[in-house]
Amino acid sequence: MTAGFDDWMTTVQARVESDLDGFLPAAGALPARLHEAMRYALLGGGKRVRPLLVYAAGALFGADAPALSRAAAAVEMIHAYSLVHDDMPCMDDDALRRGKPTVHVAYDEATALLVGDALQSQAFLVLAEADGVPAARQVAMLRLLAQAAGSAGMCGGQAIDLASVGVSLTLAQLEQMHQLKTGALLRAAVVLGALAGKELAAVEIAALNDYARAIGLAFQVVDDVLDATADSATLGKTAGKDAADNKPTYVSILGLGPSRALAQQLRLDAHAALAPFGEQALRLRELADLIVQRKA
Repeated sequence: MTAGFDDWMTTVQARVESDLDGFLPAAGALPARLHEAMRYALLGGGKRVRPLLVYAAGALFGADAPALSRAAAAVEMIHAYSLVHDDMPCMDDDALRRGKPTVHVAYDEATALLVGDALQSQAFLVLAEADGVPAARQVAMLRLLAQAAGSAGMCGGQAIDLASVGVSLTLAQLEQMHQLKTGALLRAAVVLGALAGKELAAVEIAALNDYARAIGLAFQVVDDVLDATADSATLGKTAGKDAADNKPTYVSILGLGPSRALAQQLRLDAHAALAPFGEQALRLRELADLIVQRKA
């Protein structure tokens, strides 16, 4: 990763933080406690990987900044809502997220439930109000995000995850679960950024799908490795929780060394998928490197 990439990433992250702040209701607007909790959940934390993917794909296809800002904010709101719900006692029951108490701990369970619901709705409101994107393509973007978030995507993967506690999964079953739980929203981020710029040809969609599949799996493999090797202070969340909860992971199925090797192979697969785009896909390649080489 180059110094230029670091500068680009810092600039995009700052822009996304500002946009998210502007797209949320003010903390004091009624109902104030809900709006305050939404801001607590969404602002001031996270690597913003999904918005970075939106901007990187948008740069590849010449998307305008206003459309990218809304697509990036929408996908990050969906991601944040999923984390709020995932941390609740009825799901993963975690007390720490991004180095601070989870929403149900900082507020209460009912507020956390409503925060997730409200962030999900806000995501579609933000994306629906994007200017400069033809109506048909905007509908396609809304449909894509809805599919990625629903039972055929993230929620479906979470359901399989909950049903897999204490169950032995094959590697193929584990991959299917994470393609839904993690991969679907990462793919949506990539394709949303591209669609903010232009209509996509079939060959372009296929290449982006191959790239997104590779980084989606790599993201989860690295998550499993970090969960097994890092501490809570480094991760900003409870380390070792998947093993404690008896959940199947890449590390539990493959072992630590082979899991690390798989992440590296997926990084190479992501690079290979971008070959048709040449040097114009530099940021997407650098993000694949970031996903695999991250330490938290």
